[in-house]
Amino acid sequence: MAFTHVFTFGPTFRAENSQSRRHLAEFYMVEAELSFTESLQDITQVMEDLLKTATSTVLSKCPHDVELFHKYIAPEQKDRLEQMLKKKFVTISYSEAVEILKQAAQTFTFKPEWGCDLQTEHEKYLVKHCGEVPLFVINYPYDIKPFYMRDNEDGPQHTVAAVDLLVPGIGELCGGSLREERLHFIESRLQRLGLADTYQWYLDLRKYGSVPHGGFGMGFERYLQYLLGVDNIKDVIPFPRFSHSCLL
Repeated sequence: MAFTHVFTFGPTFRAENSQSRRHLAEFYMVEAELSFTESLQDITQVMEDLLKTATSTVLSKCPHDVELFHKYIAPEQKDRLEQMLKKKFVTISYSEAVEILKQAAQTFTFKPEWGCDLQTEHEKYLVKHCGEVPLFVINYPYDIKPFYMRDNEDGPQHTVAAVDLLVPGIGELCGGSLREERLHFIESRLQRLGLADTYQWYLDLRKYGSVPHGGFGMGFERYLQYLLGVDNIKDVIPFPRFSHSCLL
């Protein structure tokens, strides 16, 4: 809280049994937290600035490396990146996203319903529908998001101040939220979940002083996929570790 804006960059571990082109059991993540913010727009602006600044820096400092991939792997990716740098990212609510998906002519493997997580096929369709530019989806259902995300206190469709950044070809690149700094809100939710004792240490962080804050995480290997146009996440990390495969 004292430093206001902080970030970390390091390995992250995922226990879920995912066998896909965009999941690993061990990957790297850039995580940022901002103090004294009560607006999701503050979070999304940092996400957009990070993506644009990182991309323009890599394109200017490592042009030959990037050109190699754009020449042989993804010829259209250079134009996509240039358009991304020029355009403002689009923002829609989760509820709007579900309505767009319900009205789509495309048949999805997973039927879009309010209250369900967006699947990769949904994310890719939404990005395409919104003009093939990065897309923020905000205000997700309360029941499908972690306990620490800030309650919007809305209704009848109860939501939290969460955001996912979806990008062309990949789907979700970043995920974040405003954090629930109000002790009684987080206390009552943990009690309903039967986790109050397990997370007593977390409650103490609120009990003994907190401020409105928020943050997000960006998967580094997914970013490399997006930057270089690589289809499989296992091809952008030296030692890909995934479910049932942990080569040393």
